[in-house]
Amino acid sequence: MFDLHVPIHPTVYARGIPPRFPLGDTDPDHPFALTLSRRAPAELMSGRAAPLVLARFATLAEAMRGAIDHAEGMAPDATPQFLAILDRDERLVLAGAASDSAVAWCHPVTSGVEARGVVTEASQLRAQAGRASAWGKSDLAAHLRHRADLLDGRLVDPLWRAFAARALQVAA
Repeated sequence: MFDLHVPIHPTVYARGIPPRFPLGDTDPDHPFALTLSRRAPAELMSGRAAPLVLARFATLAEAMRGAIDHAEGMAPDATPQFLAILDRDERLVLAGAASDSAVAWCHPVTSGVEARGVVTEASQLRAQAGRASAWGKSDLAAHLRHRADLLDGRLVDPLWRAFAARALQVAA
């Protein structure tokens, strides 16, 4: 799970999401990619579930600001979107849920032990979501999957953990 390689293909905008960034922000030389998780069943089955690159940024601070700008462009009643910032090697740097004109950042785990606990908890939530879906409780299943995604957002690459935690402290 930690070394899962997911190809990231540059894209100017996602379907249904207006482009919020100038075209210059898709420069592949910029090290930080702001991505949107694609979890729709059709995309999962078609193999297009790789994250969608919304824009690229030269610094983590710019990428965080880009995520906030994206959240501000969302409709007030829109469902939360799971955003992630990845480095040029496609490692998770920071993730969060965008809604209500803000981003709720996931605080990174601090150790491998904590990461294993987070993986276990997220797996249990997904199992509960599967059971809820089988029982016809689609709203509960979606809520449990969203909570599991937020837990997964804490699984920042070990290289970035301390840096991401410090960036969140500075941003607060």
